[in-house]
Amino acid sequence: CHYRASIRHMHPTSVEGVDDMIKLGDLTEAGVLRNLLVRHKQGIIYTYIGSVLVAVNPYQLLPIYTAEQVRLYHGRKLGELPPHVFAIADKCYYNLLRNQRNQCCVISGESGAGKTESTKLILQFLAAVSGQHSWIEQQILQANPVLEAFGNAKTTRNDNSSRFGKYVEIFFNKDGIIEGAHIEQYLLEKSRVCHQAPMERNYHIFYCLLSGMAKEQKNILALGDATQFNYLTEGDCITCDGQDDADEFGRIRTALKVLTFTDRESWEIFCLLAAILHLGNISFEAGVENNMESCDVMSSDHFTIAAKLLEKAVLYLFFLFVCLKLMFDLILILNGVLCFTSLQAIYSRLFMWIFGKINSAIHKHTAENTYKSIGLLDIFGFENFDKNSFEQMCINYANEQLQQFFVEHIFKLEQEEYLKEGIKWKNINFTDNQLTIDLLAVKPLNILSLIDEESHFPKGTDKTLLDKIKENHKRSKIMVPSRNIHSMQFGIKHFAGVVFYDCSGFLEKNRDALSLDIISLIQKSSSKLLRLIFQSELNQGNDRRQISTLSGQFRHSLDSLMKALSLCEPFFIRCFKPNDSKQSNEFDRKLCIQQLRYSGLLETIKIRKLGYPIRHRFTEFLGRYRVLLKTTDCDPNTVRKNTTFIKKKSAALTLQKHWRGHRDRKQIEKLLQGFLRLQATVHGRQDVLQFQRTRGAVVTLQSQTRGFLSRKELKCKQAAVIVLQSHTRGLLARKQAVLSAQEKEAQELADLERQRRLEEVLSQSQEEDTKTTKSEASDEEIEGIFGFLPKVVGGQEGPAPEGFEDLEGELVELKEEDDEEDEFSFSKFSALHFQGSATHTHIDRRLQQPLIHHEDEGDTLACVTVWWIILRFMGDIPEPKQARLSVVADTIQKNLVSVLIFYCLQLTVEPPELDFREEDDVMIGEGPTFDRPMTPLEKLHTIVGYAIVKPDIRDEIYCQICKQLTKNPNPKSCSRGWVLLSICLGIFPPTELFTKYLENFIRRGRSEYSANCAERLQRTLRNGERNEPPCWIELRAVEKNEHMVVVVTLMDGQTLSLPVDSACTSAELCQSIAQKTNLKDTFGFSLYIALYEKIWSLGCGGEHILDAISQCEQEERRQGREEQHSPWRLYFRKELFTPWHDCTTDPFSTELIYRQLIHGLKNGDYQSDKVGLNLKQFGLCVSPLFLQTLLPRFPNEMQNFILMISDGLKNIYFGSELPIVEMALTVLFSPPLPEDQFVVAVNWSGVSFQAGKDRTFLQLSYPELTGVQILRTGEVVCMSTLRGEYKLKAVKAHSMVELITIFLEGLKERSVYAVTMQDITRQDDATYLSCKKGDLLCIINDGEYSKDGGWIKGQNERTGQSGAVSADAIMILPTLSRPSDEILVTVQFCSFWWCCVVLLPHREANRDAGKHGKGGKEKLWAKAKEPLKHPLLKSLQKNSELSQLACLFFLNVPPPILKYMGDYPIKNLRTPIELTDQIYGPALEHPELRDEVYCQIMKQMTSNNNGISLERGWQLLWLCCGLFPPSQGLLKHAQKFLNSRSREPLSAACLQRMQGMLSIEARKFPPHQVEVDAIQQNSSQIFHKVHFPNDTREIFEVTTTTRIRDLCRNIANYHSLSSADGYSLFVKTANKVVGMNEQQYFFDNLKQYTDAPKKGKKSKEGTSAVLPYLVLFMRKLWFNVMPGKDITADLVFHFPQELPKYLRGYHTVSKEEMVNLAGLLFRVKVDTDRSQFVMIPKMLKDLVPADQLKIMSSDDWKKHIINAYNKQAGITVDEAKVSFLRTISVWPTFGCAFFEVKQTSERSYPSIIQIAISKQGLTLSDPKNKEVLVMYPFSKITNWSSGNTYFHMTIGSLVKGNTLLCETSLVRIIHYTEPHTLKYYKYQY
Repeated sequence: CHYRASIRHMHPTSVEGVDDMIKLGDLTEAGVLRNLLVRHKQGIIYTYIGSVLVAVNPYQLLPIYTAEQVRLYHGRKLGELPPHVFAIADKCYYNLLRNQRNQCCVISGESGAGKTESTKLILQFLAAVSGQHSWIEQQILQANPVLEAFGNAKTTRNDNSSRFGKYVEIFFNKDGIIEGAHIEQYLLEKSRVCHQAPMERNYHIFYCLLSGMAKEQKNILALGDATQFNYLTEGDCITCDGQDDADEFGRIRTALKVLTFTDRESWEIFCLLAAILHLGNISFEAGVENNMESCDVMSSDHFTIAAKLLEKAVLYLFFLFVCLKLMFDLILILNGVLCFTSLQAIYSRLFMWIFGKINSAIHKHTAENTYKSIGLLDIFGFENFDKNSFEQMCINYANEQLQQFFVEHIFKLEQEEYLKEGIKWKNINFTDNQLTIDLLAVKPLNILSLIDEESHFPKGTDKTLLDKIKENHKRSKIMVPSRNIHSMQFGIKHFAGVVFYDCSGFLEKNRDALSLDIISLIQKSSSKLLRLIFQSELNQGNDRRQISTLSGQFRHSLDSLMKALSLCEPFFIRCFKPNDSKQSNEFDRKLCIQQLRYSGLLETIKIRKLGYPIRHRFTEFLGRYRVLLKTTDCDPNTVRKNTTFIKKKSAALTLQKHWRGHRDRKQIEKLLQGFLRLQATVHGRQDVLQFQRTRGAVVTLQSQTRGFLSRKELKCKQAAVIVLQSHTRGLLARKQAVLSAQEKEAQELADLERQRRLEEVLSQSQEEDTKTTKSEASDEEIEGIFGFLPKVVGGQEGPAPEGFEDLEGELVELKEEDDEEDEFSFSKFSALHFQGSATHTHIDRRLQQPLIHHEDEGDTLACVTVWWIILRFMGDIPEPKQARLSVVADTIQKNLVSVLIFYCLQLTVEPPELDFREEDDVMIGEGPTFDRPMTPLEKLHTIVGYAIVKPDIRDEIYCQICKQLTKNPNPKSCSRGWVLLSICLGIFPPTELFTKYLENFIRRGRSEYSANCAERLQRTLRNGERNEPPCWIELRAVEKNEHMVVVVTLMDGQTLSLPVDSACTSAELCQSIAQKTNLKDTFGFSLYIALYEKIWSLGCGGEHILDAISQCEQEERRQGREEQHSPWRLYFRKELFTPWHDCTTDPFSTELIYRQLIHGLKNGDYQSDKVGLNLKQFGLCVSPLFLQTLLPRFPNEMQNFILMISDGLKNIYFGSELPIVEMALTVLFSPPLPEDQFVVAVNWSGVSFQAGKDRTFLQLSYPELTGVQILRTGEVVCMSTLRGEYKLKAVKAHSMVELITIFLEGLKERSVYAVTMQDITRQDDATYLSCKKGDLLCIINDGEYSKDGGWIKGQNERTGQSGAVSADAIMILPTLSRPSDEILVTVQFCSFWWCCVVLLPHREANRDAGKHGKGGKEKLWAKAKEPLKHPLLKSLQKNSELSQLACLFFLNVPPPILKYMGDYPIKNLRTPIELTDQIYGPALEHPELRDEVYCQIMKQMTSNNNGISLERGWQLLWLCCGLFPPSQGLLKHAQKFLNSRSREPLSAACLQRMQGMLSIEARKFPPHQVEVDAIQQNSSQIFHKVHFPNDTREIFEVTTTTRIRDLCRNIANYHSLSSADGYSLFVKTANKVVGMNEQQYFFDNLKQYTDAPKKGKKSKEGTSAVLPYLVLFMRKLWFNVMPGKDITADLVFHFPQELPKYLRGYHTVSKEEMVNLAGLLFRVKVDTDRSQFVMIPKMLKDLVPADQLKIMSSDDWKKHIINAYNKQAGITVDEAKVSFLRTISVWPTFGCAFFEVKQTSERSYPSIIQIAISKQGLTLSDPKNKEVLVMYPFSKITNWSSGNTYFHMTIGSLVKGNTLLCETSLVRIIHYTEPHTLKYYKYQY
């Protein structure tokens, strides 16, 4: 009955099995076991228990670990897909990103249960979902093969048993990208090196070394196979099923390279391993020596080889082993125990050194809490052997701790939480192993502490240890006594069962100490690796006190591990082994039920099913579900008091049910909404297409209709115009017909008179010269015009001015060039602007009205008068025979002459007003004044005079001349007109309206005049109008149609003949002189003109040379002499000296000055009491310092003379002939002065006010001047001084202000003295200089601080201290020497006034400044004078971690924001990009700091009176607005801040950028150098250059948020490419070419690749922060490329990219194809130039693949290429390129990316292989014969990455994939991305 009662029906869930055992109906051991059995038979190895994963080892390779499975489980919720280890890994990854909390995954189980494989799978998954394919990911993955080789071995339970424990911690950044890892190791089983149990192996590395090493290397190490070594044969098991040791050795070598192990380090590791094997074959024999037992090393070659490998002498090693008998038992020596200990120590230290080397490669040392991590614990499983030693006890203790961690997390904490919340709950019984842990390591006198205690006793033995254990724990329920009282065993009840431990060897293993002799042996070894792995022991020397026991080390490591796990959110994977025989289809129920019991899975299922696995905090729960409850029940104010509803389970279940229903309905709604959106999109697309078709038809109809209507309207208008014209012509004809008879008669008489005069002139001309040609007649006509000119004109006639006779010399000739032309139509201008019926062609009658309309009546009458004179000048109408007398006319003549003289002589009085009243029958200017015979010169002066006096009629004059030159049948008249035009063009320019038309008219004119006229016009437009009529040398040049030349005399007597033109200025002539004479120091040199005893300066500015010459001629005529013989001279002299003049900079300049001084002294140009010299009108400003610098140039007897001159020149003032430096002024406002009108003299020492030459009543030195400016309309000078402000009225105010400004700015720039204007106290910062108001500072110009930054380094003369001081707080004194005490007192006395006058106006510009508190306390929101001590935002102050970050990045001294804005002293070498990285980098990495950045920038911009600081603040804000937006709480305030400053240039741009960032993703990196440079140049537009494969480049606009894909589309549109698909941008730096990620922002991706690597914390300042780079745009994917379809793409991209591959020999090509392609390439090189046939042998490398050049001789190649070239005749270069592409496009390797690399991972492949990557996959071939080795489709490539010199790929599954490691000397990688496949790479060498 009992058995019948226990039998019942099986629950349906147990029949087929469930994926989550919470769903099981039978919660019994049998039900759980059957579920695992059923799923195991179905090939399903994974099962859930809530979030706990149960994994059963399948003992076979399952196809569930592919890349497709990774993509399937990534991003899916736990439970959506069948159970899988990838699901747990993805859950860890998801929680890490969402919660920003560290995760851990504890993988537990027995040995052989599959823990190591699960760990590797999780690592592979995390590397795959990180998605970067970075080298650090590959290094983390490649650490496993190395650690397994050195730490795993075959045991009876597991073919790949981990004989150590490891905790792998993978670090992720905030974006989920792997940044590094760290691995901790626990308790390597050292005894396995020298001893293995039956059917077990030593560590894998020994067998792999012997099987995979090359034969040559094995011979060097004297290695054979595994059967020859004792340490490998003790277990009687050499091979391992399913493992190829040779292949594994290749993987190990590959992994070592990836992990940065050098070849030398790898070889030294192999040498140590070989030495261990050789030492294991050494035997000892007993002997007797001197009646004492002894021990000898038996003769063996292994001993010698081991000594050689350990790099130690054989005799010393032999002596060491023999002498061990003095200290140890002989039996121990004979058994090799001591040798075991030494070799175990070597292997364990080597293993630890390898661990450290791996960690240094994969771990990045960063700031604390920067990265979050996922920890994977793969530690040894529970062990229970026939004989269990000290290692097993430590291993089982670790498993006890992990089991306790599991129990505590699953059972204890959860049930305690239920009880705490008051939930009705019945506790579930579970196995608690706390008592076992207490026995082993917690309570007093625990077992591990007893072992440590006994190990420190010299006489302690294993027996005494066992006795102590039994004595102290004999009453413990966990302690199990041994079966035999004489046995060395004791038992402990573990959670997995009772284990008996054998105490033999416990103490020796726990001590883990090396003898001093072994240490001495290692110390004397020359092996670097051996000494390195024992570095800690060698450093300790004889001091052994610091050595801890093995158990102590293990406990410390385990405690650290448990502490780390407790800080993480844990996930558990419980690994089960189905059988002990390692069979794939066998399920041992007994073994499995045992594992099921001690693992606590049944209790786990119960608590997960009955409990609440998903738990939210109350606030989270309320925020998520409050919408489902009543308002009164979820009031946040009362809900804390009313929490009873959560205690009711039924309410919670109801809530869950309704929520699930609500969730399902929402999902269905989303699905329906998706269908509706899809339908709407399709319908919308159809409607758009229909609309476009309809719109096109409508536009076509509209265009046709509008065209018809326009044509109709045009016809109507034409008809109306014809009618209007006909009526107008009729009206004019009728008007002409009704003229009075008297007018007709007068007109006829005038016509007859003109005809008679014309006939007389013609008859006279024919009689005088009947044999001349038409061209000679023209020349004579011109000579007739200028017949008044003498053979030689002025300038070199007559005597030189008095005192300058000795400077007459020979001439030096120079040349000039012509200018370019322009074009326009004069007829078009006449049609648009001429009034009445005037046309643009020649006429020979007078006009009744001007050609162009003029508002002023005087201008109108003047135009008519000028027309009359022009007709007479050109000979189109005859000259009057006699003058008409009229008093009024004489007045007009006088008035006109006076006006001309005014403009010639530049009188300062206003010209008299003209009275243009004439008789009623005479027009203005047509009376007796001009109605008389006039010479051509008079006519010319009249025309030019009118143009100078009346600028508004200049276009009229030009139009009249052009009109008379258009279709003029008279050659003489035409020649005279061009002469007149040429003269006018050199004096006055046309207006902008007529300029283009005149240029075009000149260009189309007569060739002998057009070039000269065009040049004169351009020069006049450039240098401005003249104020004088043409001079005689100008008229002579026009007559001869040649350049003018003037002679300039230098003060050393040299004369230069220099070309000038009508528009030449004194500045141009001075520049020509400087270039001709190689004069470098040109400042102060001016051009002077002299006439008799008068000499005056033309300066070195815009004064016209010919105007000055014309003035001399006018003066000569005024004196009654002939003006054409005026003896003027031009001199080049020093006019102005600067106080900082240095004579040593230009020896020639010094020579000229010296000669000028000597000349002036000799001729009495100076006046001095000491030297008795007479000061004449010279006007030179000389510095005594200058004269002192001349002393070394002269003998001793001359130095005293020069010093005397220097003393005499101290009081020299400027002469009256210098209007620039001496001004007659009228006082408007000033402090009291004795005179109202006086002269201001400016020289090198200062400014003086003079009532006469000998009376100076005010002297102002430059330190007393604070500024000078012009007020009103340029006539009032405001001079600010320390004594007050002077407002003076001057005629040439601009010249005076310019000169004083030059002196002031020059002195301030060179001055090293300044006075502080305010107290500065900065005791807490040594960078600042503390000083008081009025202190004198000495400026230190050592380049440490830039003056542009607003900071100056100075030394306080009072205190002697030095430091930085703000330029706003000081006044730089314009002086080169220390100011006198009197000036300093004046400055200090007037400092208050200076602050008010100079600083206050600037402060008033900012209204915020007036809002400060009266107490002077700085506002928190206003600009700070000192660095902040705490963050501005309270949210950061409350969060200690964020506050620490803010202080670290923003508040450190010196703060980067203040440094960038210039509010803190910054060294000159600091680059702006460094500061922007410091400002924005932390905020981009930590979003919580972004508002702090905004606030600090806006704070520094508020109440900021420093213009430079404010400008840089706007730059920072502009950059910030383009990187990330402020939070919603700060947004409105930031917008208000910008709107309140709308007048700022960048305000609108900042607001626009901020608004744009609200809807897009924030940037990931700080601004790039290009962005910073652009905004520093005040440009909100950013342009970047892009290079193309055909060696062309273009500039494209790129914004801060332009994504790379958008830029690619813009470039494709620019080139009119058919599609942008397949193209990408690349960045080329010095050592690599990298593809840009099209999803990222352009500048983000660019900054990743172009930022210079930071070498150490203190990088060298001044070095470039950006690597030199180029941005390339190329095709990267060659799918659907059809040559000829897109010609632009073929020519710009396809051909330039494919040609190098062909020439390098990457393709397989036949001889006929090579010849045909060579012909095409030859045509590309030379086109149709057949003369290049002879160059074919030298061009072969550009025509034929490199590997095929030797298949024929050069002559044969030439013959074949010429034949192919001839056959291809008739095609263009572009067609040849397309034909080339069409030929190679059919090859399977077309479009492939080729590279040759060295591979070391596959033994069957050659060392050098060629890899071709195309859209089909990856092809490996032999580069020698181009034979294909293997082809891998992309679906087979599961992982890939690249390092500096390596490229790595994994082919196959994640578990047993093949590895291909390629090595190159210099790798340049291009990432190519193909849709839905992997990235592929291109290497360039």
